[in-house]
Amino acid sequence: METNSSKYEINVNGSLFDWDLDNATFKFENDEVVVFWVNTAFKTLLDSIEEISGEKSAELVLETAGYRTGKIVSKFYLESNKEKEDIIIHLPNMYLTAGWGKTDIASFSLEEKKAIIRVKNGWEYKINVEQKKEAEGTFLPGHWAGVLSGLFETNIWYKVKQSQVKGDHYSEYEFFESDITPSQNISALIKKQNQSAQKKLEKEIAEQTKVMSEIIKEISSPIIPVIDSILVIPLVGRYEELRAEELLNRTLLNLPRYKAEYLILDLTALKGVDQYTLDFLQKFVKAASLLGTNCIFVGISPELSLQIIESGNKETQIPCFSVLQQGITHALDQVGLQISPKK
Repeated sequence: METNSSKYEINVNGSLFDWDLDNATFKFENDEVVVFWVNTAFKTLLDSIEEISGEKSAELVLETAGYRTGKIVSKFYLESNKEKEDIIIHLPNMYLTAGWGKTDIASFSLEEKKAIIRVKNGWEYKINVEQKKEAEGTFLPGHWAGVLSGLFETNIWYKVKQSQVKGDHYSEYEFFESDITPSQNISALIKKQNQSAQKKLEKEIAEQTKVMSEIIKEISSPIIPVIDSILVIPLVGRYEELRAEELLNRTLLNLPRYKAEYLILDLTALKGVDQYTLDFLQKFVKAASLLGTNCIFVGISPELSLQIIESGNKETQIPCFSVLQQGITHALDQVGLQISPKK
């Protein structure tokens, strides 16, 4: 562990954790995180969701939120241009160091779009034990279904083959191509309710799923290194003043560490673009340039390009590309590198 007065840093099996007590920040893989006590604070959060919506609805909320956040994870890693096999092999170590339990990918096939994943002592299992549940939780298998749906590029669903909650040594999930989706499961539950309760139940599930998904997305604007001198940051959702300033400050603190020459801002998932967002992008570019980092925009839609031109902002002087791969290729070319075909 490295220390510098109020700053601490430790590398755990390839995953970086660091603390800055003066600025009250705690980071995992260079992005801010928070810590919950699993069997108290986090359990209370899940208990509250179940109390408000009912046990069956809460299971679907967790399953759907797990699936959607899994899709986000796969999207981020695929945009880093890593091979799918390498991503799948890397993920268990990331989840282990993050406290999600010991994950073992027993088998997977990109061709057959199948996988078997085992999880032991996951956070969901620990909470389920405290809740005295007798059935396997839904967030973790739903999450891995989302991850694999993104990596396999088709809809993937799961079966619980073994359950640690029911006394097995670990939980084992089998994943396969399927027409089943979280939305279909929500609809199946709704059909069991009487007509007067149908709209209210559907609204509750949608709102709770949206809240959980937004919380997870908003606490993660990951800095993804392509190589030491090139970074990618996906901008997801809406950026109001507080969230925009937090992203700017977090990025500027990390740029010197990476010695980044190029910062690629992926605007594909940017929502609700207004004049404030355009001004924020201009501020972001200027701040990065003061640290010697050049910005590149990717994922610009025709509508956004018109907004930028009509606003009169200077973003038009910045290299812009429609897809992430083009931006990475341009940045590599600027630093004298190129992607060579695999032999």
